[in-house]
Amino acid sequence: MAKRVIWIVLDSAGIGEEPDADKFGDVGSDTFGHILETYPDAKFDNLTKLGLRAIENTSFYDAATKQDVIGVYGKAQELSNGKDTTTGHWEMIGIHTKHAFPTYPNGFPQEIIDAFIEQTGCGAIYGNKVASGIPIIAEYGEEHMKTGYPIVYTSADSVFQIAASEEKVGLPRLYEMCEIARKILVGEHGVGRVIARPFVRKGDGFERTSNRRDYALEPSEHNVLVHLADAGVRVCGVGKISDIFHGSGICASVHTTGNTDGMQKTLDYMQTEPAGLIFTNLVDFDMKYGHRRDTLGYKNALEEFDAWLPKLYAQMTDEDILIVDADHGCDPTFKGTDHTREYIPILMYGKGLKQGTDLGTRPTFADIGKTVEEYLLGSCVDDEKAIGKSFLQDIM
Repeated sequence: MAKRVIWIVLDSAGIGEEPDADKFGDVGSDTFGHILETYPDAKFDNLTKLGLRAIENTSFYDAATKQDVIGVYGKAQELSNGKDTTTGHWEMIGIHTKHAFPTYPNGFPQEIIDAFIEQTGCGAIYGNKVASGIPIIAEYGEEHMKTGYPIVYTSADSVFQIAASEEKVGLPRLYEMCEIARKILVGEHGVGRVIARPFVRKGDGFERTSNRRDYALEPSEHNVLVHLADAGVRVCGVGKISDIFHGSGICASVHTTGNTDGMQKTLDYMQTEPAGLIFTNLVDFDMKYGHRRDTLGYKNALEEFDAWLPKLYAQMTDEDILIVDADHGCDPTFKGTDHTREYIPILMYGKGLKQGTDLGTRPTFADIGKTVEEYLLGSCVDDEKAIGKSFLQDIM
């Protein structure tokens, strides 16, 4: 029977501050821990059976749960210099980001804005400052509806975000502006992502839609996805996976409208893709709840995912391996609205795995990708520029 991996990233579901959290202003952050502290009766039964609460040196560790664990569990520390989506996902597939992507706490330099206005022909922009998406659209939305000038903003992350109305500007034009911005933002101004942030009018205000698109830098070719593609292994991306990797190594991709849709499209791929890698990002945890500091919403979304897991198990074959992890933290109880520098969980399930195996603390997210590579290819590609060490032999 063909080998297959279903790899699901719970975007921002970190499990506690990393040793260098002080360098990022994140001492005290603990996404999963603080959600459980706020809502101790949260129903994470299936995640607990996978080994979530058996992960040692976490605030929610419960030794009594180990006896019922059906999966493999552990955690990983980020080696790269960052705490954003691009850095986290890239490290998972073997890319070490030694120098952090540039950020712009005072807005983008005028030469970047001038080049953007000239090359897009948009006439002018609103914003050019650090802001949260909902407030800045509320601030400039009415004027934007009159002029059509795009709203440009950034955050503590390395992002150039462009907000525009789907009715006034239209999605094709918004995406075109993002593609132009991506070509401008290279070299010293090579931000991790350019993000399209479309919105529509709703009542007296505005509401963002699910038609977001991310335009990442092109990653190094020295990574697990390319190794799989070179070997003829199919990699199918769900959600913003293809965007994050600039399509590198991805042979099929589908965008989603949110977590629920992402979970369904993962099941859909399991019906049509009997082998290879199904790689899913569930963005709502980060975008809708972490950044907006909605602890209840975050808890509810995790409970929804937890309740969905048995549906996924039911479609798994004897050769399938499930991986559930995260890419960084975004503690909804923490200060500000930024990502947080946290360990990520590693939870795995499969009939061929050693039930109850404790992976301990892995030194890099890349160990996960290397394990996927060894499982699907039979061995790891000899690539000195890609980081990570497989732990497959420890868990089979």
